[in-house]
Order: sequence, then C-alpha cells, then structure tokens
Amino acid sequence: YIYTMKKILFLLSCIAATYAANGQKTLLALDEHNKYIYYQVVDQPNASRDSLDRKAMSFIRGIYKKGKAILTGDSVISIKDKMLTYSVLAFVKHESGIIKYTLTIECKDNKYRYWFTDFVFAPYYKDRYGNFVPQPGIAYSLEKAAARLDKKELDEYLDQTGAYCKQTGDGLKAFMSQNHLFAKSGTQPVKKIITKKW
Repeated sequence: YIYTMKKILFLLSCIAATYAANGQKTLLALDEHNKYIYYQVVDQPNASRDSLDRKAMSFIRGIYKKGKAILTGDSVISIKDKMLTYSVLAFVKHESGIIKYTLTIECKDNKYRYWFTDFVFAPYYKDRYGNFVPQPGIAYSLEKAAARLDKKELDEYLDQTGAYCKQTGDGLKAFMSQNHLFAKSGTQPVKKIITKKW
C-alpha cells in the first residue's frame, strides 16, 4: 500500500512539474515582427506620468549594476542586460549559456507598460579547466534557435526566459505600486538675506 502511494505521489509531482513548465512557455509571445516578447500593461490609478517615470528609473537603478547604460526618452526607459540559463545533465545543474535581452518601460498618466524582447542566446561549453564559459563568436536570436537546438533544449530556454521575465516584472509591479519619497529635482533657490532690514 505504501509503495503504491509513493508511486502515485511521484506520478502526481511529475504531472504538476510538466504543467508548470508548459505554463512558463505561454508567458512569451510573438510580436508583430515575429520576435519573442514578454509584454504587460499595468493600470496605476491616480499616478502621474512623472511619478511613474521616477519610480521606474529608481527600480532600474536598484536592480541593475551601476555603470550599465540606461537609455531614456520621452517617458521611456530602456536597458540591455543578460540572464544565465541552466541545463540538467545526469541530475547535475550547470550553466548552459546566457540570454541577452532588452527591458523597456514606458509611462503615461495612470498606467505604464513594460516588455522584454531582443532575446539572443550565447551557448556555453566546458573548457579544459572544467569551467563553463561562452563559446567565442556564437550567438543567435531565440527566434532562430529552433534551427540550432533540439525541441527539448529550446523549450527549456523558453521556460527559463519566461520565468525570469515574470519574476522581474512582478518585482517591478510591486515597486511601482508602493509610495516612495524622492528628492526634488532641480536646484534649490538660493536664500537671499536683506541686511537693511533687521
């Protein structure tokens, strides 16, 4: 009886893991240019564009390394970064590559949107010292990865990318929904002292 219960529990956990993995793949969609994208529009009632801009910039500066280039435009903030991908061989987890991406946040009064796109995969290989390092000169977009990777590998990378985007996006939404105190921008007026009156 106990052996049967263990088999049933193991089977249920495998099914749950499969459903969870399939759920991550649906997080990424294709945009009008047939590029993978993770896209969200978030309503933020009673929030001005200026306030949302400052929160978005503060979030970006808080989670990304100092010195990383942040592109800014008219209420648009964009940054390029990368995430590690992992592979499991013989039940040993190791780095399998990196995926470069672009995160863009755009704000308006009472709402903002953000999206991750421009996903480029660069595979790792095991060097002579046993370290996993990038393969020189090899990188390709996730859209073209189907021609270079088998379906299982591609699904794994899409799952990990979707999960990463969701986790970072959830952090952004939590940050944007909080009240933050910001220093007033611009220079403070210089106090003038009138010595004739005292």
